[in-house]
Amino acid sequence: MYNFSYEKVGSVDEAAELIRDDEEGKLLAGGQTMLPTMKHRLASPSNLVDLGGIQELKEISSDGDWVIIGAMTTHARVAASIEVKEAIPSLAKLAGNIGDPAVRNRGTIGGSIANNDPAADYPAAVIALGATVITNKREIAGDDFFKGMFETALEDDEIITAVKFPRAETAAYMKFENPASRYAIVGVFLVKSENGVRVGVTGATSCAHRGLRLEEALNIKNLKAIIFDLGYSTDQMFDDNKGLSFNFEGKLNMKMGLNTFSAHEAINKLDKEELAKIFKYFGDEKDARKISRAILKKREKKTISTKDLKEIINKEKKKL
Repeated sequence: MYNFSYEKVGSVDEAAELIRDDEEGKLLAGGQTMLPTMKHRLASPSNLVDLGGIQELKEISSDGDWVIIGAMTTHARVAASIEVKEAIPSLAKLAGNIGDPAVRNRGTIGGSIANNDPAADYPAAVIALGATVITNKREIAGDDFFKGMFETALEDDEIITAVKFPRAETAAYMKFENPASRYAIVGVFLVKSENGVRVGVTGATSCAHRGLRLEEALNIKNLKAIIFDLGYSTDQMFDDNKGLSFNFEGKLNMKMGLNTFSAHEAINKLDKEELAKIFKYFGDEKDARKISRAILKKREKKTISTKDLKEIINKEKKKL
């Protein structure tokens, strides 16, 4: 290891002054990236300025339609926060699935966002939710913050103090994670609001970004864009909790993607062509037209339930 100095500061102004006067100085938030890179001699700062003593950066508050999370708030605290769980449950869930307990209790939201690792989880949420990154100098829109691999809009002496997230009507985050460390090989954060659907993607490229093509598809004001899986999934066929179980005797009650339509409404109201498109493109069903014709024929006699749909599909598949 090489020589470097260490300063634990008590205020943001003090930290800004120290890094302003030292071009090789670096801020230390949770240290989950900085310390390993120093250990492997991939980084050699002359001075480490530790933000861990600034209590005001560790607060979480709710202000009307916004939740404000201090930059030095750990992932574990975000995951456990009542304010976050009430306003944006998917953000709390995201935080609770970052790394392992050691990482979650040391890593911070500000450090993660400032570092902008291509596989980090938070950037997708910042983009999709339309969050605002607050620094000691200004406020930066989430869409304008992430510039490239490990690159952000931050100036050299600029310090993130908080991230302001708007409450979400409906939001979800899913990732295909590395089995060992849980980093996002690819992660998608999706938000529905009165202004439509926004999608943030992480892991898939060198930098988190808006999923504009997916947004365009999901914001189409008809059922063509509904994510609707009616393929032969045994996981769905035999588990009532999945919402589209073929063992369930009642209505098809699975909500279709981010729309207000249910599967029951779609099956009983859509015309043959619309049904065929859903079966084909979202269920990967090669016999979509045959199944759609059978549904319309059955609909002439009664309202179709899950049991009816199962019988229709099985009957049509057996004809092949």
